[in-house]
Amino acid sequence: MTFKIHTLLLVAGALSASIANAQVKIEDAWVRATVPQQKATGAFMKLTAAKDTRLVAVTTPLTPKAEVHEMAMQDNVMRMRQIPAIELPAGKTVELKPGGYHLMFLDLPAQVKAGDQVPLKLTFEDRNGARQTVEVKAPVRALNAAMPAKDDKGTQGGGHGDHAH
Repeated sequence: MTFKIHTLLLVAGALSASIANAQVKIEDAWVRATVPQQKATGAFMKLTAAKDTRLVAVTTPLTPKAEVHEMAMQDNVMRMRQIPAIELPAGKTVELKPGGYHLMFLDLPAQVKAGDQVPLKLTFEDRNGARQTVEVKAPVRALNAAMPAKDDKGTQGGGHGDHAH
């Protein structure tokens, strides 16, 4: 009897340690607001995993078409593309932000308005293929959220190069 209880406690301890190690800290999650008729938007946040993990999927009631994306230079052109996962190295914060990694919501049926809350389900996968889904509510921020301030000439920074429109 003592052996069985001891074994059970060891197994339970190992399971809870495994679950604790798989956890990902999610900070500053937000979704960019849209204008009427706009069909896409993005979600951004900071992710820190306790052990090597990957963000492999996202779902939201906003739309059935939610994808993991990155912006990257290709042939001297900044391009956005869907990727299968975002690597989250143990203990290092990975920021999903405009112009970099982000979550993309496509085919939006309605406007996403500043002040709303958007439920997200993020699916993470560890090295062994074990998956964990974490739910988060992300506030919707105004269209100009997270854009650099205007410089002394009144020009918006961080856009797409040094050229006039």
